[in-house]
Amino acid sequence: MLSKLEMFIAVAKEGHFGRAAQSLGITQPSLSTGIKQLEDQLGVQLIFRGSRFGGLTPEGQRALTWARKITADSRQLRDEMRATKHGLSGQLRLAAIPTALTWAATLSTAFTQAHPNVQMTILSRPSMQILTMLDDLEADAGLTYLDNEPLGRVSTVPLYEERYMVVAAPGNALSGRARLHWSDLAEQPLCLLSPDMQNRRIIDRNLNAVGVLPRVGVESNSTVVLIAHVESGGWITVLPEGIARFLTEGKPLELIPLEGGEVGHRVGLIAPHRDPNTPVLAALLAEAGRMSAL
Repeated sequence: MLSKLEMFIAVAKEGHFGRAAQSLGITQPSLSTGIKQLEDQLGVQLIFRGSRFGGLTPEGQRALTWARKITADSRQLRDEMRATKHGLSGQLRLAAIPTALTWAATLSTAFTQAHPNVQMTILSRPSMQILTMLDDLEADAGLTYLDNEPLGRVSTVPLYEERYMVVAAPGNALSGRARLHWSDLAEQPLCLLSPDMQNRRIIDRNLNAVGVLPRVGVESNSTVVLIAHVESGGWITVLPEGIARFLTEGKPLELIPLEGGEVGHRVGLIAPHRDPNTPVLAALLAEAGRMSAL
């Protein structure tokens, strides 16, 4: 039944039988047969379908919650048995907001040095997508904001508090200043993260609080794109200090602290709340705790 539950989860996620089959590496007829067998075993219709996927039935919505729990428990059982016999091993998927990618690398380096048989995959994603990925079992843990938007039922380990910096090229109207206030960004040509990013929503709130309507000429979901535009000389951007220092190292760019506005938001590791956690995830939370203590 486990394989059929995984088929069901894939169809619910993709909303399309063909894409779900492709994601699982099986044929569409095999997928359709598996779903029909699962429905027969459970005695209910899970999916509305005619010539195409029509959504989940009410019973399907309830079954999806159980399917995710059962598959997660199955993975935990497998991981615990593997750890008992061979030590920590397997794959760990970490989704991180773009502004926390340097911290993701720091955490990954420390963790894999301690547990070399665990392979880590790090994905850059917006904060709301990270929560969805945890719910859909597409990520094992996330690196995101802890206190700005609802997280739901998760375990958390705070890592750092953001401090915002203006990044500008020499000769810019704001360059050479020791510090800036959010109101100083009025009428400045800004390139910022796209509105689906929580960092951008924080920046917009800070600007709105001082009556500044941001003049945003370029938006991107990539911090690299933002720095490249600043380096061209025509733009400035606002980024948290950690990622700003990493991306500007060795470049002729200035970092100027921003003062005022909201208190810096905490960023940390989140994971689905489970008791107990899988051995690998428990070790990752412990490693994040050591980093937090330092």
